[in-house]
Amino acid sequence: METVVGIDVSKNRLDVAIIPHGDAFAVGNDDAGINALIGRLKAIGADAVALEATGGFETQAVAGLSSAGLTVLVVNPGQVRAYANAIGRRAKTDPIDAAVIAAFVLATKPEIRPLRDAETQALSELVARRRQIVQMIVAEENRLRMILAKQAQKSIKRLLTALRRELASLDADLDGHIRKSPIWKVRETLLVSVPGVGPTTARTLLAELPELGSLDRRQIASLAGLAPWTRQSGTWKGKSFIGGGRGKVRAVLFMAALVASRHNPALKAFRDRLVAQGKPKIVATVATMRKLLTILNAIIRGKKPWQSA
Repeated sequence: METVVGIDVSKNRLDVAIIPHGDAFAVGNDDAGINALIGRLKAIGADAVALEATGGFETQAVAGLSSAGLTVLVVNPGQVRAYANAIGRRAKTDPIDAAVIAAFVLATKPEIRPLRDAETQALSELVARRRQIVQMIVAEENRLRMILAKQAQKSIKRLLTALRRELASLDADLDGHIRKSPIWKVRETLLVSVPGVGPTTARTLLAELPELGSLDRRQIASLAGLAPWTRQSGTWKGKSFIGGGRGKVRAVLFMAALVASRHNPALKAFRDRLVAQGKPKIVATVATMRKLLTILNAIIRGKKPWQSA
């Protein structure tokens, strides 16, 4: 039987459960704790180590474990909780969660995908920081339109100046980061050759969807959360939905699809045809997102820029 390790991650602690050994223990979520954990897991010959995506607290552990040569999986917390409910594990504590994570991996055997390397992780963090700065700029611009007091307006304008300066600095950092890797530079050039895809979309895809070009169209759509799933029972059939996958990728593809629906002749014709057939506009937009992702996937695989029909 495989030896599977489940780890429940919190800010300061890693709760560990090992199947089938039945061992359960905790270490610190720091260099000393992670190094001690690596030693124990290598000693027992762990086949897979699974952690939930926890918004960043898992990053240090994932980096340390994977660099030590262990097979690491980052699993979806929603799927793990659904599995826990299905097997009747209503109680929720850190040791129980660790055991459920290990059992989930053993039962479902999720596909093991290559983890992002340090350079890709750094690019992802820069892209995320740029997105945060843009959100702050939008929020301050909205406040400026609402406020009447001159002193408050001056304060907002000073902050906007600083934020725009920081945005320009981040863009320069991103340019430098892309230039470091000839492969990334080539891929960015290929992606932005498609009308509707700008540098922000291209860099988000490079950071958040490194599998682009290595999977088929159905797999890449599923990874991005754009593969439709239906609800059906007997003769009843509900509406199709999309969900799951990588939300950051889906967000940039939504904006890119809106732009492409106006400026990319092929995608504009595709969306207009769906609307003319009676499809709701949001459904047509989602279909355009999926079509755009398929095109980008093919472009990266074929290493050939966009060519208009």
